Amino acid sequence: MTTTDLVEQLVEHKTLGAAPREELVWLASHGSLRQLDAGAVLTAKGAQVEGLFVLLSGRIAMSVDRGAGPHKIMEWREGDVTGMLPYSRLVSPPGDSVAQEPSVVLAVHRDHFSAMIHECYEITSILVHSMLDRARTFTSSALHDEKLISLGKLSAGLAHELNNPASAIERGAVLIGDRLEDSARASRALAATGLTSSQLAAVDALREACTASRGHSARSPIEEAEREEAISDWLADHGLDAAIAESFADTAVTIEALDLLAGAVDGPALAVALRWAAAGCSIRGIASEVQDAAIRISGLVTAIKGFTHMDQASVAEPVDLIQGLRNTIAVIRSKARAKSVNVVVDVEPELPRVRGFAGELNQIWANLIDNALDAVPDSGRVEVLAHRERERVAVRVIDNGTGIPTQIVGRIFDPFFTTKPVGLGTGLGLDIVHRLVRHNGGEIAVESQPGRTEFRVVLPLAEVDARGGTI
Repeated sequence: MTTTDLVEQLVEHKTLGAAPREELVWLASHGSLRQLDAGAVLTAKGAQVEGLFVLLSGRIAMSVDRGAGPHKIMEWREGDVTGMLPYSRLVSPPGDSVAQEPSVVLAVHRDHFSAMIHECYEITSILVHSMLDRARTFTSSALHDEKLISLGKLSAGLAHELNNPASAIERGAVLIGDRLEDSARASRALAATGLTSSQLAAVDALREACTASRGHSARSPIEEAEREEAISDWLADHGLDAAIAESFADTAVTIEALDLLAGAVDGPALAVALRWAAAGCSIRGIASEVQDAAIRISGLVTAIKGFTHMDQASVAEPVDLIQGLRNTIAVIRSKARAKSVNVVVDVEPELPRVRGFAGELNQIWANLIDNALDAVPDSGRVEVLAHRERERVAVRVIDNGTGIPTQIVGRIFDPFFTTKPVGLGTGLGLDIVHRLVRHNGGEIAVESQPGRTEFRVVLPLAEVDARGGTI
């Protein structure tokens, strides 16, 4: 292709065609044509970008692996420009740019940029606008992908948290069905004994003790085992089935109460009465466990709604950090338990509210705490501290991991920079944290040494009066 043919093709180019012809002639004379077969790599991840690429025909796409396999984030077709653009800080791309079909590009080496900026004002202006559009598109894609990754982590943690109470409810529903059958048989047997009113009152008194099963102070496993053994021994001493001791163990039923019943009812009727009371105690215990599990699920749903703030306002408003930190820890607690990490929360009493976006603040805490959990070893420690500092509130997330090497501390907030293994980190979490902190009018800093890393976020109070107090 001659220079004249190339210039004519540039005149028809969607992006650069509006530039003066003399500038297009300069571009054609300082560039070189490159033919790319399908699958050929134009720019490789991590390698220095050679310069500007003007796509004359074909299609090129960039893919990035953010932990779930290669994902296309940008695509350029005939009439587009890619590669390094004037005034761009791009050094190396975050992913490979690969020809999706046979393509032709005009490559202008970066060494010519200074002259191009001086000689080609209109082309430079067009390319700067293209750079801004590309940055917006790329940032939007990156934020979207990071949100999806965060949502995946959140969903996994929530599913894990919901599994235990949901299983308890399912198990309890099955057990209640069985215990109701036992209770029905015991009720028929009790009716056949012909107990007097005073004897039935003694039986009812024992069974009603089950209603106080959640009122007694918590017992340790050893205390619970000793109590069950004592009741079992009492039943054996009276020639009764010791298997029902388990039904009474976690209730307020005492040995004295059993003695009172044995004083009012004896013989076979005592065995029937105890089976009937045990069946009732068992049903109430299972029902109580089902209720606790349902309350746990309800609490998790409340926490996840508070964490995401689905009904968040479009303007900054006073935010309760205490509740936000609790909700955040509630939805990621399963990860801490999996590593046996001790998460300590120390919040100043009556901590004043800050001004910001609650959902964004919760995302900040989630990213910082999640990173801390990744950094600490099994059985490690993570501290979340919050206190007032004059007209601001400081939240600190501290872990006892290996620390961040001094030579990279200054880069941890850069997009796509990560120290995690491939597939475990996107390099976007701390970049997004940095953006969100600034969007909420705050500041973030980090200090790290082996055995202690601290991220410190400072946020403005919701409102401050002339005397320095919150309103």
